[in-house]
Amino acid sequence: MVMQSFITKDGKRMRRGYTTGSCAAAAAKSAALMLLEDRVIESVHLTTPGGAELDLPVTEIVRSPDAVSCGIVKDSGDDPDVTNGITVYARVEKTGKAHVIDIDGGEGIGRVTKPGLDQPVGNAAINSTPRRMITEELRSVCEDHGYDGGLSVVISAPAGVEIAKSTFNPRLGIVGGISVLGTTGIVEPMSDDAVVETIRAELSMRAAEGKKTVLFVIGNYGSDFIRDGLRIDPQIAVTTSNFIGDAFAIASELGFTDALLIGHIGKTVKLAGGLFNTHSRWGDCRAEIFASHAGMCGASRETVSRLMDSAMTDDMLAILDESGLREQVMQSIMERTDLLLKHRPLGSMKRAVISFSKEYGVLGMTEQAQDLIEVIRKEYS
Repeated sequence: MVMQSFITKDGKRMRRGYTTGSCAAAAAKSAALMLLEDRVIESVHLTTPGGAELDLPVTEIVRSPDAVSCGIVKDSGDDPDVTNGITVYARVEKTGKAHVIDIDGGEGIGRVTKPGLDQPVGNAAINSTPRRMITEELRSVCEDHGYDGGLSVVISAPAGVEIAKSTFNPRLGIVGGISVLGTTGIVEPMSDDAVVETIRAELSMRAAEGKKTVLFVIGNYGSDFIRDGLRIDPQIAVTTSNFIGDAFAIASELGFTDALLIGHIGKTVKLAGGLFNTHSRWGDCRAEIFASHAGMCGASRETVSRLMDSAMTDDMLAILDESGLREQVMQSIMERTDLLLKHRPLGSMKRAVISFSKEYGVLGMTEQAQDLIEVIRKEYS
């Protein structure tokens, strides 16, 4: 069954899907029903935590007197999810533990090896909401069928062994497979929430390790720069993507005392315009920022006009270089960035930004940035 639920995003009609958590809960419910009713079922109904109603086909059924295994195929809708199309299996077996539902992960489900994540070290990477979904569905099935014993549930996804290698799981300390995720049970196409939750997971892990300072990079450019330009291991950095404001806010919430962002000028310049989500759909004020600060620094009308007509920050920097204003303008931009960053409600957490480009290297930094580099080097040495 293809899910027929749609949203409109950036002017496009996009189809929703359902999470690995929904797949796991639906597979477990199907297996329990077949185990207690001693019959085959072809589809199963599931109400997600977000209230969506799903009727999902059941596949690859294997039955025995005391256990049943079956699968549900993941459908991510129009979201580019690496787990789209995989089969999530559940094997449900009767146990002698009255009313106890035991949940574990099998092949292709990751195992937590570092503290600070949703599950404790040693547990299968089946997050809290999917665990609750599985438990509630199976308890309901047991009650409906007058079964007073216990059930053991093993969730697996053999394809997850390879898929996990292209996810953040290895970096988070989740080894051997994918995570079973989902808070609403539904996949929203191009979900911003998924990226923010990945940031939260990385920061939570570092907080659990006792770290007090965090180094943020926006993307691959930042990772390359801190490795080649600052001789800092990029593995210690947390990638914010466009969600810079969210990253700083989560760091403050988790008790970090210092946070330093290092990013390419094409993104960081937007912070001087108050854009702390730097995706282009929220605005592109790069030329306006360069032009206004150039004007304040004494640039000619012609230079300001050329800046406004430029599409790339590299071109804008070249224009400023020609005018002998690059360093002065960058200082002005960084001062504005510092002001806006300090006005964000982040408690007493020190926060700083360093901007760079491939051609010029470090272009500017806010107050305390140099100090935080040294703090990071010491803390992560």
